Amino acid sequence: MSTKKKIHKEIEIPTGVDVNMDGNFLVIKGEKGEIKRKFAYPNISIEIKDKKIIINAAKDTRKEKRMVNTFAAHIRNMFDGVRKGFVCKLKICFSHFPMNVKLQGNELIIENFLGERNPRRAKIIEGVDVKVKGNEICVEGIDIEKVGQTAANIERATRIRGLDRRVFQDGIYIVEKAKVNE
Repeated sequence: MSTKKKIHKEIEIPTGVDVNMDGNFLVIKGEKGEIKRKFAYPNISIEIKDKKIIINAAKDTRKEKRMVNTFAAHIRNMFDGVRKGFVCKLKICFSHFPMNVKLQGNELIIENFLGERNPRRAKIIEGVDVKVKGNEICVEGIDIEKVGQTAANIERATRIRGLDRRVFQDGIYIVEKAKVNE
C-alpha cells in the first residue's frame, strides 16, 4: 500500500494587490498595472484562498516539484512587477565610430554602428518603456520577461560578425540585468 504525498505550496498575496483566476489565466493587478499569464500544466492546479495562492500537484515527482516551484517563482515576479516594476540597464560603447541611438515608435534605431550606412533596429516589446540618456539605455516595465527580452533585442542588434571581437568592442551591452526597481 503506497500513499502518495501531494506537493503543496502557498504564496502570501501582498497588500494592495488583487488576484483573480480566469480559467488557466492568473490576473494580478497592482498600483503599476496588470499582468495576465497562463498557468497550465497537467496534474497541477492553482487556487486562491484566504489571501493566499495555493499551488497543488497531484503527484510527488521531480517534474511536478520543479513546475510547482517554477509557477511560484513566476507568481512572485508578477507581484514584484505590479508593485515596483523592473529595470534593466545597458551601456553604449564605441571607439571607432560615434554611434547615434534614438527611439522611433516601437523601435530603437542605431545609426553609424561601425560606420555602416544602414541603421540597425531593435524591437521594443509592448508594455516596456525605453529611455536613452547619454551613453546609457534604461529599459523599464512591469513584466520581467518583456523587460529582459527587449534588452536582449537591443544587445543583439549590435552583434558583430566576421570581425575580431577583441579589436571591435563597439556595441550596446547589458550592464545590469532586470531587477526590481527601487
